[in-house]
Amino acid sequence: MAKKRRREVDPLIAEIMDKYNIENVLDLQSIMKDLLKDGVSVLLDSEMDETLGFSKHQRSSNKTNTRNGYNSKRVKTSLGEIDFDIPRDRNAEFDPQIIPKHSRDISEIDNKIISMYSRGMSVSSINEHLEEIYGISYSGSQISRITDKVIGKMEDWKNRPLKSCYPFVFMDAIHFNVRSNNKIVKKAAYVIIGIDLEGKKDILSITIGENESSKFWLKELDSLKLRGIKEILIMSVDNLKGFSEAIIAVFPETKIQKCIVHQIRNTMKYLNYKERKAFAQELKSVYTAIDEPSGYSALETLKDKYPDYNVALRSWYTNWSELSEFFNYPAEIRKIMYTTNIIESLNSSFRRTTKARNIFPTDQSLMKLLYLSSENITKKWTQKVRGWESILRMLSIEFEDRLEGHL
Repeated sequence: MAKKRRREVDPLIAEIMDKYNIENVLDLQSIMKDLLKDGVSVLLDSEMDETLGFSKHQRSSNKTNTRNGYNSKRVKTSLGEIDFDIPRDRNAEFDPQIIPKHSRDISEIDNKIISMYSRGMSVSSINEHLEEIYGISYSGSQISRITDKVIGKMEDWKNRPLKSCYPFVFMDAIHFNVRSNNKIVKKAAYVIIGIDLEGKKDILSITIGENESSKFWLKELDSLKLRGIKEILIMSVDNLKGFSEAIIAVFPETKIQKCIVHQIRNTMKYLNYKERKAFAQELKSVYTAIDEPSGYSALETLKDKYPDYNVALRSWYTNWSELSEFFNYPAEIRKIMYTTNIIESLNSSFRRTTKARNIFPTDQSLMKLLYLSSENITKKWTQKVRGWESILRMLSIEFEDRLEGHL
């Protein structure tokens, strides 16, 4: 293995290290503060020269405005707090750009706090980090006010226009503890993900609510329509109350696929632990069948073999038309639509981000963190679904009339 080449030290840095006898990181940070202070002072004086039209030691016949000493101003920087001397002029015309008037922070520390918050760090952890690295301390309310700066951007995101057609849409809910009227209650974050005609994933909507119902989902889906969606080909959902009724009301031509994975989980809870493995293996013959009649026949066989567990299979019969929808399509389309794993993966990321917070003080604080987390997550969603070109060709055949005008 070739040796890694040692990085050459810049002569200027070597000179500074030697001149100031820097022996450790604290020495280096102290010198960096001095260098920053001196450098900013030079820039401030240059800005004053520009304002007055002549330099500090230059005579000028223009006496309408002159320098008038300095004001001391403590400013937060990425290296901690530093006292700067801000030049003053007699006519108070000087408007510095490097340290703007009324500003006491040139570190972009707010963006750093928002970034740490979006990655799930608690307020106390953020404060410890700021004190250790930057020598700055913020209260919980200050950090909250800083992160509140994203609320306007978040509202814009929630109401942004959407594309006219999404071949696949996935809907699910994830639950959190939120304080409400001095009580801790369970609130659900209702998440909707879409795959567009380019094969790219996007989070279409996140909404915080209490009770799932047809009325609730009707409102959510109507909102998607108002934001520009005209066509959803296939919608994959959990077997939650109100999904199907709301979908049919707003997007009557959309095909509904209930998640097979959720259905299996619901089935397994009725079974004796010792028999789950064998039962699950035989249940696999239902959803891996070559077509719908074969799948239904396998379900009947399973019911006859395990009469004591007919209650576990009851919901398969009740929801068969929506559980078996994927049988109508080629394998490549089936693979995408038969489960809500795409949204389950997103929810897992949300859980990791929120694990430091057992209870959220408000709905808005929960929504704020999920929004910031979603920004980080979707930055990585740069690749289209694997084999998308082939899938799109199949969709164009299966849904020829409905895709007309969208491609």
